[in-house]
Amino acid sequence: MTDTSPRSTPPRLTLILTAATLMAATILTAPPARADDSPSVPPGTEPTASAPVTVDANDPDLKLPEGGTLAEPKVLDIKQVVEDQSGDERREDTNADVKFALQAEVLFGKDSAKLNGEAKARISGIADEIKAQNATQIRVFGFTDNLGSSAHGDVLSKQRANAVEDVLAQELNDSDITFEVRGYGEEYPIASNATEASRKKNRRVEVSFPRGES
Repeated sequence: MTDTSPRSTPPRLTLILTAATLMAATILTAPPARADDSPSVPPGTEPTASAPVTVDANDPDLKLPEGGTLAEPKVLDIKQVVEDQSGDERREDTNADVKFALQAEVLFGKDSAKLNGEAKARISGIADEIKAQNATQIRVFGFTDNLGSSAHGDVLSKQRANAVEDVLAQELNDSDITFEVRGYGEEYPIASNATEASRKKNRRVEVSFPRGES
């Protein structure tokens, strides 16, 4: 005799089919994957939700005391430096002063304080600028490199400054002009003294004066 009644599904098979059905439904209904729109930032640099500090405009600590006044406005000192291609001459301009630096080699022989033939033309150009600025207080400072003894450098730098001052005084020929002449030797280098090229920059005479003095 043949059994024609429908067979029941075994319990274990029912569980497997149910799990497969749920998985398929999850895949069909899950939102599509996409890249994170927010770029990653280093730790500690994430934006915070805190509000900016509130400033009380009526805080007495933010107000001038009674009778107080603001300082006069002041223009920042701006320096402009121009050096010729050979590096023999350097000019610095600020709001207050003009400074020329001439390398010793273009003014003097080696280890000498005697001006050469080219020196007068260079110094005359500086004298013209002094006249243009109506300056009456001139500083002439001499410097050397760190070769040789410090005492010798002090003497040589002062002798060279004196030589430049003599020519300036002749060119300007003005009794109202005063000179401050000093020899600093190896002090106040503007280069490292590590190479001959840098030592050459340190062997110099500087002439400076106030800008636009009347």
